[in-house]
Amino acid sequence: MQKIIRHFVLSLLLTSCFAENKKVIETKNNAIIQLVTSESLKIDSRGLSKSTALLKTVHGNFIIKFYPKKAPHTVTRVLSLIQRGFYDGLTFHRVIDKFVAQTGDPTGLGSGGTGSKLKAEFNDVQHIRGTMAMARDNTNNDSADSQFYIALSTLPHLDKKYTVFAQIVEGLDLLERIQRGDKVLSFSLND
Repeated sequence: MQKIIRHFVLSLLLTSCFAENKKVIETKNNAIIQLVTSESLKIDSRGLSKSTALLKTVHGNFIIKFYPKKAPHTVTRVLSLIQRGFYDGLTFHRVIDKFVAQTGDPTGLGSGGTGSKLKAEFNDVQHIRGTMAMARDNTNNDSADSQFYIALSTLPHLDKKYTVFAQIVEGLDLLERIQRGDKVLSFSLND
């Protein structure tokens, strides 16, 4: 009975959201929420979202802002995965000193994802320390999925070759502490 009621409520919510051109999702906890998309984010003069996300790790927390105008589809995908709790508990499966720390693979091996590929949104945002960009197969520009990396230093050779979608704005001093196998405790939207 509870399942029937939940599906009825979801149907009503979906109907009203479609009428208002909004999206909803069910999280892994079966909660129904309105999906935050790149179009719904307000931006500042630098092109960063005013809204933030909180990435909690075993070494401390990172505050993140997004680039909704530079990578709208990528930002929407990542926001959706955050709201579903997809990244919670995943490990940093790839960490290379002074290069990148990478997460977003549910297998923890570097080859997994959601199974839904994203078209590349290469942009002019430079890879500086704390930049977040989508990982992809080196042979296919449109192969990004759920995995992303954090630049641990300035990486100009990656500029315009990977989709940069966010920037760490607080917690940069913690980047050097991330080790291979460390967990993402949670990834959530602040506002």
